[in-house]
Amino acid sequence: MGKPVTVDIPHNLGKEEAIRRLKNGFGQVRSSFGDKFAVLQDDWTGDHLDFQASLLGQKTNGKVDVADDHVHLEVELPWMLAMLADKAKALVKKQGQLMLEKPVKK
Repeated sequence: MGKPVTVDIPHNLGKEEAIRRLKNGFGQVRSSFGDKFAVLQDDWTGDHLDFQASLLGQKTNGKVDVADDHVHLEVELPWMLAMLADKAKALVKKQGQLMLEKPVKK
């Protein structure tokens, strides 16, 4: 059985800009982490993202909801990674903040 990891990341970008930065950030995460992290599927519907990823060879599912002032992310970690949930939560929050804070080239 997996363990859910939930992260809320505040921002002051507004919903549309936050979505734009997250969409761009997912592409950068793919190249930054190489084969350790791979987004297998990402489906945006408005301000909601459903995704499937591979983390250290383990498949995981997650979702992201973008609001005007924060991003809410939930990831279901496979049992093999559940023991690393606290570290994973900190990493996810840091990466999310970096995606939202860094200015993105248009």
